[in-house]
Amino acid sequence: MLEIKNIHKTFFPGTINEKHALRGLNLHLYPGDFTTVIGGNGAGKSTMLNAIAGVWPVDEGEIIIDGENITKYPEHKRAIHIGRVFQDPMLGTAAGMQIEENLALASRRGEKPGWAWSCGEKQRKIFREMLKELGLGLEDRMTTRVGLLSGGQRQALTLLMATMKKPKLLLLDEHTAALDPKTAAKVLELTQQIVTRDQLTTLMITHNMRDALAFGNRLIMLHNGQVIIDVKGEEKKGLTVRDLLEMFEKAAGADAVSDRMLLG
Repeated sequence: MLEIKNIHKTFFPGTINEKHALRGLNLHLYPGDFTTVIGGNGAGKSTMLNAIAGVWPVDEGEIIIDGENITKYPEHKRAIHIGRVFQDPMLGTAAGMQIEENLALASRRGEKPGWAWSCGEKQRKIFREMLKELGLGLEDRMTTRVGLLSGGQRQALTLLMATMKKPKLLLLDEHTAALDPKTAAKVLELTQQIVTRDQLTTLMITHNMRDALAFGNRLIMLHNGQVIIDVKGEEKKGLTVRDLLEMFEKAAGADAVSDRMLLG
């Protein structure tokens, strides 16, 4: 479902701030893979997601989704295939619009805008049932402006909007990092339910190694813009945080000391 072939990305080339963020990155996700992504600061995690989403062009390599080469596609054209939830709960929704209006926009992802973008009664019933499944009481607040919601409520709504049209690829960029532990656990539970139910191919960045091990069927670790660890299935299920740290030290070598405390 996703193929990343020899991707390179350098920021500020030829200057003292030059940064090689991705160095020949390769990754192949199969349909339905729920892959958690970990790595230290500067490992290339967010750069990889932004490259896939088309936030900036890559210097070299190819990005292919479901057999379609999207490497040269602008960000808005890729959005037809990709759903995304950001770390900041304020992103991904329109704060000044009502809950039902945000859902109406999300339901028309990839369609040409027209005059019939309002929310009808039939659609309201569908939205109400979808919100009810979140278990947050939002089904009774559909005319509330999204800017009045808590961070957790807003992130749950963003997750619902990002997955409403069943994207070919779901990108989760530390989408629980800004939430308190209880709310983060609720959003992760909702994530697991939606991804499993709709069999969504998913990349989820997290700094929490326990979450990386607990969720998904596959785990990859990035370091210096490359995948250095890739475990899946039964091998992943049997791992502990200590096992993962030891694997990281072995793969990263001399650079492991500075990142070990962060990852732990």
